Amino acid sequence: MSDVLLKNIGTIVSGNINHPILEGDAILSLDGKVSRVGFLAEWDDIPDMAAVIDCRGTTVTPGLIDSHCHPILGDYTSRQQQTGFLESELHGGVTTMISAGEVHLQGRPKDPAGVKALAILAAKAFTNFRPGGAKVEGGAVILENGLKQTDFEEMAKEGVHIVGEVGLGSVKDPEVAAPMIQWAKDCGMTVMMHTGGTSIPGSSTVTADMVMRANPDIASHVNGGPTAVAIDEVRQLITQTEIALEIVHCGNPLMAVEAARLFVEKKVLHRVIIGNDAPSGTGVVPLGILRVINHLAGLTPITAAQAICLATGNTARIHKLNRGIIEPGREADFVIMDTPMGSVGKDALAAIAAGDVPGVAMVIVDGKVVVSKSRNTPPPVTMPEKIS
Repeated sequence: MSDVLLKNIGTIVSGNINHPILEGDAILSLDGKVSRVGFLAEWDDIPDMAAVIDCRGTTVTPGLIDSHCHPILGDYTSRQQQTGFLESELHGGVTTMISAGEVHLQGRPKDPAGVKALAILAAKAFTNFRPGGAKVEGGAVILENGLKQTDFEEMAKEGVHIVGEVGLGSVKDPEVAAPMIQWAKDCGMTVMMHTGGTSIPGSSTVTADMVMRANPDIASHVNGGPTAVAIDEVRQLITQTEIALEIVHCGNPLMAVEAARLFVEKKVLHRVIIGNDAPSGTGVVPLGILRVINHLAGLTPITAAQAICLATGNTARIHKLNRGIIEPGREADFVIMDTPMGSVGKDALAAIAAGDVPGVAMVIVDGKVVVSKSRNTPPPVTMPEKIS
């Protein structure tokens, strides 16, 4: 961790869906945490800084959070036979990837002892391994028949805090899943549930009614993973539950638009999160989170700043992570971005609203620069300057 001062910021996106834009032109981070946000001219006691970055009028957002990733162990996926996919996503501004289950592990065990061991191993491994500097919340246990309450207690004690997509394992019936989901919640775990048509061999179609009967924390990919439920089922999840609602890149783009319009109409943006759902049959998509942000901001009433909040503060809150919002005490994960060369947008937010992927100029994790210039996004018009 390190100290950093970001100055001459053009726009600060907070990550807080209730207050998306912050007033100020500077952010001070000490010991890897946000210390102060505001106008630099009003500060008279700035400590000597290890790093000062002149943002030169660009936009600063919280580090993006991918709410739906399928890692295995390390930075390799057997699903698409690729290495380095997690680090590549970091170059798309994603500083945290959340596992929805290590289901693509070749030979994945499906007995209680095996799934428990895999979840504990992955959780501990990703605690020690940061691909390129990114944070991976790994070890999402897949529900299999035979798991007992004591298994969840043991996993929680060993660092497992996520239940991957319910429906990807042998537990498919909501009446069987519901007690396990409650055991997991009692242990402080966040529970995801597959929603929509089948995705991989062994998975099953999951309706809105099944989700409601099982009562997870998150209805994964309500716009399809990749096949979506009907819009009336999305409406049910919005109006009859308080479950978080996820939109993913590797889903149905039409349903993403229709669902987003419903989210705005029903005033439930605080419950919406954004994921990639990769690696999958769709592939590995390093810019998937940015592309969903563009999709929503360009084709629905959701603004660019709001869309960024869906992919940062909302996800952090639902997964109980101390990041995703730029405010004192939060982990200092930032993306510095600007309008890409050739865009009609005058700044990053205008470019996003126009449907253009912004140029990621710098990525900072825990106050330390981990990407000096993205190798995946278009180049930004303006590059920040690291002064010291």
